[in-house]
Amino acid sequence: MEEIKFSHVSVLLPECIHGLDIKPDGIYVDGTTGGGGHSLEIVKRLTKGGRLIAIDRDTDALKAAAERLKEYADRVTFVHSNYSEVSNVLDSLGIEEIDGILMDLGVSSYQLDTAERGFSYMHDARLDMRMNREDAKSAYEVVNEYSEEELRRIIFEYGEEKFAKNIAANIVKKRAEAPIITTLELAELIKASMPKAAREGGHHPAKRTFQAIRIEVNEELSLIPPTIEAATKKLKVGGRIAIITFHSLEDRLVKQKYATLATGCTCPKEFPICVCNNKPKLMVVNKKPITASNEELEVNPRSRSAKLRVAEKL
Repeated sequence: MEEIKFSHVSVLLPECIHGLDIKPDGIYVDGTTGGGGHSLEIVKRLTKGGRLIAIDRDTDALKAAAERLKEYADRVTFVHSNYSEVSNVLDSLGIEEIDGILMDLGVSSYQLDTAERGFSYMHDARLDMRMNREDAKSAYEVVNEYSEEELRRIIFEYGEEKFAKNIAANIVKKRAEAPIITTLELAELIKASMPKAAREGGHHPAKRTFQAIRIEVNEELSLIPPTIEAATKKLKVGGRIAIITFHSLEDRLVKQKYATLATGCTCPKEFPICVCNNKPKLMVVNKKPITASNEELEVNPRSRSAKLRVAEKL
């Protein structure tokens, strides 16, 4: 079998391990295993009584992680699934409660740097961007089949791109002549949709739009709140949930969901007694997000936008 070169520098690694407060005989979930960097540091701290459930939607990632963690194979279970299915995964394994869960919501360096995966505006490839290559919908379908209004909304909301209207209009105009097939074809179209001043300096002109399309293809934002809710239900009292995000939309959803689950009574203030019987389910461990140290930024510039938020089950 061909070896998969899944090179990915694990972001905020010491901070994640500290945040999870790992118990040697505990049961932990890595909901976004990737190349196994975080998983390896978790499983190193487990005894044979402990267990790690390593989930990823990318089969390439799971193969690479299995190779990386082979020394600890007796305490790791690999599952090809989406982190949003964490409850079903644990139920299928007969696991009622866990001691902690980690999720790294960023696209992996491997996925970005492997041209054929169609994530990058720097490499030419067929438009794809599927984290799970068994999914039916790819970036090709989004770009060539979504209405102009849908494209504008996605690019504006998920990419926070102020030139979304121009980009969406030009995509529709171009695909009326012939389908938009490749990443560089799309990247050039995006670049041409912007005024000269916006194309020069700073980020690549296509960065925000490619982010938006990737989020749509993989339903990244819509899965976050229900996954946090499901994971919280599976946590033991004192168990930890740690989530790394890479842009403001993700971070906002995590922060808001933690806050909701950390809130007790929601009755109006004028009520003399509580009738909602709502009790806090989480305690937020770090009020402000944890970010990369200067040392990490020097080694891994991609960690610049990473934010870690940790909460504990009450």
